[in-house]
Amino acid sequence: MRKACDLVLQIVREKSGLLHDDTLTKLALSLARLQMPSPASVILRLMLDKGCVPSMHLLSLVVFHIVKSEIGTHLSSNYLFQVCDLYNCLNDKKVHHAVTVKLDTLVFNLVLDACVKFKLSLKGLRLIELMSLTGTMADAHSIVIISQILEMNGLRDEMQELKDHIDRVSAAYVCHYCQFYDSLLSLHFKFNDIDAAAKLVLDMTSSHNCNVKKEYGKHLQNPCFISIGSPNLRSALKIHIEPEQMCKDFVLKVESRQVLIFYRGGKLVLSNRALAKFISGYKKDGRIGELSKLLLIIQGELCSVAGSSLCFDVISSCIQLGWLECAHDILDDIEVTGFPMGQDMYLLLVSTYQKRGLQREAKALLKQMKKVGLLNKGLSDDATDKHNLCEKTLNSPGKTDLAIALAQILKDEDQTIFPLVYNFNSSIFFFCKARMIEDALKTYRRMLSMNVQPTSQTFSFLMCGYSSLGMYREITILWGDIKRFMKSDNLVGNRDLYELLLLNFLRGGYFERVMEVISHMRDHNMYADKWIYKIEFLRLHKNLYRSLKASNTRTEAQSKRLEHVQEFRKWVGID
Repeated sequence: MRKACDLVLQIVREKSGLLHDDTLTKLALSLARLQMPSPASVILRLMLDKGCVPSMHLLSLVVFHIVKSEIGTHLSSNYLFQVCDLYNCLNDKKVHHAVTVKLDTLVFNLVLDACVKFKLSLKGLRLIELMSLTGTMADAHSIVIISQILEMNGLRDEMQELKDHIDRVSAAYVCHYCQFYDSLLSLHFKFNDIDAAAKLVLDMTSSHNCNVKKEYGKHLQNPCFISIGSPNLRSALKIHIEPEQMCKDFVLKVESRQVLIFYRGGKLVLSNRALAKFISGYKKDGRIGELSKLLLIIQGELCSVAGSSLCFDVISSCIQLGWLECAHDILDDIEVTGFPMGQDMYLLLVSTYQKRGLQREAKALLKQMKKVGLLNKGLSDDATDKHNLCEKTLNSPGKTDLAIALAQILKDEDQTIFPLVYNFNSSIFFFCKARMIEDALKTYRRMLSMNVQPTSQTFSFLMCGYSSLGMYREITILWGDIKRFMKSDNLVGNRDLYELLLLNFLRGGYFERVMEVISHMRDHNMYADKWIYKIEFLRLHKNLYRSLKASNTRTEAQSKRLEHVQEFRKWVGID
């Protein structure tokens, strides 16, 4: 197959008209099936140079095989960018066959899902914007994948706007959107917004208003649009969504990645990890009373994996972690409702108090038990060491799952990104989309002054803001910050970030910086899609220094620039 690909390249160089599009499509599909993404993408791009794109059915099959690898996903994403550029160019000129090169929803879904799989958050975000720019409709599959990409980028406003539509879908689609709610809940926790997280759970547990659903159903035939960027921006891109339309093609099987919310027994339920995050969050804020109220609602609606034993599991877990005051407060809150916990729960806490030498607390709780009529006559104030049932409760596998999840959450908190990062990044994203670059820069400087470490998203959002205004010199300054943070191990460079830097330095003509980024990519053994850099160079700098020789340069700066340009031309394969 590689020989066949080489032969095609040779024929294209000599007589490109000899090869039919059908032949090239079959070759691309064969290469893709053999997991040869680079040669397959070369064939697709050769077709694109002739203004041709395979039929959407065949293209989806090619893409399906290519995106099984991370490199293939990068290549497919970049190919989609090029196809969309061609479509928009033809569409602007009102060319009638523009529709033949317009990508369909399935092709986008395949690549977007792969971006989630390989954690290519920035690539995924650009593809979502492309769907908007090309007028491609987002179906139910798209919406779920888009929600995961928005979560990866920390973009909560867009998720909230989506939620308004998802909340009103019919019962048949609730299972499908489990992942959406999981992603949104995860975002609320990342922002350390426990109130928003609790509200989301309450929205999930409350039954949907039938009249609202009926009213919404009437409007399903009308196009629905959501903003990509921010709903608060007048200039924000709009993407067409159809929450109850699902592409029933066997090619796409969206992988389930839920960790916080599951679909069981016809309803959305919280996992032990989600419960643990609520317990940890409320305890950290000293708001145990609100935690108790939330637990009672969730237990009443049976909207957790613990079902009707939720409160028992939560109190047991608190006891196992040594949070005796917290456990006691929850017991008291439940008692106030008029439906106290059972005797076993109280005795478990009494026993733990005694083991820790907290005799006063133990006796006070026993008196409390007597008051609510839970203490058997055969039990005295100092006879609580005989309750084996309580000891067994602590070791019951079903009861320790939540305690294990809670312990893991506490351990993970030391390694998680500081919540303020998401607030800063969200503001920077908004300002850059609104072309308010000075405000974005002020936010970034404030971020640094507060010792909040920037992420790849921080720099990518700023770069896109500068790029939209043609401010390439400022990106070279930003590159200095990026290198500084990478040197101190506070930032890990990824291919998406390097690619964005490369493209912007190429557009600005900063070839020394271009070669510097390429050197960084080599050092990290990163694959580079040379084709897109070659195309960008030929588009902007085709005749740059073509006839100039080193001996004819006038200054040392020009001599160095010529050297970098020649080095780049050699790297991308330009003769």
